[in-house]
Order: sequence, then structure tokens, then C-alpha cells
Amino acid sequence: MSSIQSDSSANVTFVRPATFFINGFFNIPHAKYYYVFLSLVYVVTVLGNSFIMCIIYLARRLHTAKYIAVFHLAFSDLCGSSALIPKVIDTFLFKHQDISYDACLANMFFVFHFMNLQSLTLLVLSYDRLVAICFPLQYHAIVTKPAMFLIIGVMWSFSMIFFSVFVGLVNSLSFCGSNVLDSYFCDYRPVYSLACNDNSMNILMGRIGSSLLIFMPLILIFISYFCIALALLKIAHGVDRIKAMKTCSSHLILVAIFYIPILSNNIASLKTPFDPDTRIINNSLTQTMPPMLNPIIYTLKTEEVMQSIKELYKRSKDNITTERRIKCSRRN
Repeated sequence: MSSIQSDSSANVTFVRPATFFINGFFNIPHAKYYYVFLSLVYVVTVLGNSFIMCIIYLARRLHTAKYIAVFHLAFSDLCGSSALIPKVIDTFLFKHQDISYDACLANMFFVFHFMNLQSLTLLVLSYDRLVAICFPLQYHAIVTKPAMFLIIGVMWSFSMIFFSVFVGLVNSLSFCGSNVLDSYFCDYRPVYSLACNDNSMNILMGRIGSSLLIFMPLILIFISYFCIALALLKIAHGVDRIKAMKTCSSHLILVAIFYIPILSNNIASLKTPFDPDTRIINNSLTQTMPPMLNPIIYTLKTEEVMQSIKELYKRSKDNITTERRIKCSRRN
């Protein structure tokens, strides 16, 4: 085990390792190919989410409350992937598997914080669809830009406070044995499992964190779509019903991509013990694939975004043509 740091206060001594050793992909054969795959996933994630943010910024028709939330989802996806994938590649591809205690806690905070923001933003988008379909006449009065900025501000404040406490509780643990983490990043459970003093508060916070991250938003999204379904049944014309359903399709796909893999992994691990390598690959794919797919789905499945892309392309083409004509006239 690496060198030990000790903090003493109120006659209590906490023993902390100077570093943790991240052991995640160590036993997986041909793991380098997987790191290359993750690198490609990260490149596509950066390009895709940067593209969707640029489109929303440049297209005036997308300067609405709904697309503030879509922009925030793309930003959260980009930051979440940036907190995870580059560090995973550096850790395993370049053999930098030792991470300092403080850096480990910082990595833990940012990964969970942005993953939580992704989850909460999907909930906000379901709220947007709920108001749009169930209260169409009041939509523009309820879902306003100031209201959306306020919601996002509350989300950030709540998430930062909660996960600061969440991660800060690790400092109440003493690590007097192994410093090897069986994970691909500084995950909360593998860290507190190494403690040799009482970690019951950490176990409780882990369960609360899972509820806030997965189950509470998913239940609220399910309730919102149940209300949407009831409202759609009241629509007399089938064409109007299909049109309303189409406005929800992209969001429902995002929800499925984000939550189904997480729930599947949790249910599968409860029923049968996972092979550690399989669990690590499944978990890493669960965290890295949705941020890559989200901008692709929103681009292809949302008519407003596609129309905005076409308008921006046409505008840029017209500007280039105008510039060429000006240059030609000056030469003549």
C-alpha cells in the first residue's frame, strides 16, 4: 500500500492513503481496443454536443425555454464525458493508475454531479412536454426563459450542495488496508468499501444518491407521461394526436437510452453476480454512450432543429456567394 496520511481531530485519527490505485480494466484482454473505442466515443460526443449547442446559439427560432434545457443537456453531456473518458484513457492506456486522494474525490464529484444534471435535465424536458400538451394555452406563460434559467440554477445549486456533502463524507472514513479500487474511475461504492471504520452513513448516502440520480427523476418522468397519455386520449382528431406524440418522441428515446441501461445493470446485478470485467464494461458504456447519442437523436428526430440547420446552411451559402460576387466586382 502507498504512503499514508493521517488527520487527527477530537481524539479521532483518520488514516488516508496518499493515492488510490484504479484497477478497473487490468484483467480485460485486448483492452487497448476498448480504449480506442472510448476515444472515438469521446470525439463524437464533443463534436455532436458542440454542434447542437452552436445550432441553438445561432438559430433565433431555437431561442426558447425548451431549447435552453436542450442546450443545458448538451452542456452536461459534454462536461460529464470530459470528466470521465479522458481520465479513463489516461489511467489505463498510459498506465497512470495511481491517483492522489484529493484528485480522486474531485473526479468522483464531477462525474456524479454532471450525471445527476443529465438526469434532472431529462426531467425538466418531460415537464416542458407535460405543460405543452396538457396546458397548451398557458404554455408560453408557464414555460418562460426566466423560469427555465431559474429551474436550471436550482438544479445546479442542489446538485453541487448534495454531492459536496456526498463526497465530503469520504473524509470521515479511515483507510488502513488496501488502496486498490475495483472500478474504472473513483466510484463512490468501491471507495467507501475499502474503509476500516464505520461506513454506514456512506452506504445511506449512496442509496439516497441512487434515488436522486435514477429513481426519483424516472418516477416523475413516468408520472408526467402518464398525464400526457391521458391528455392525448382526449384529443378527438387522430392527426393532432400523432403530431403531439411526435413532439415527445425524441425525448422518450433520450430517456430510454439514459435509464434503461442503468436499470438493467442494477437489476441484473441483484439477480446474478456479474463477472467484474463485464460489470465494469457495462457500467462504462452506460455512462459514455448516452452523451454521444443524445445530440444525434435530437438532430435527426426534431423537426425544428433540422429546419434550423437547413436555414443556417442556406444563410452561410448565400453569404459565401455574396462575398464572391463582391470580390469579383472589385476585381473588374
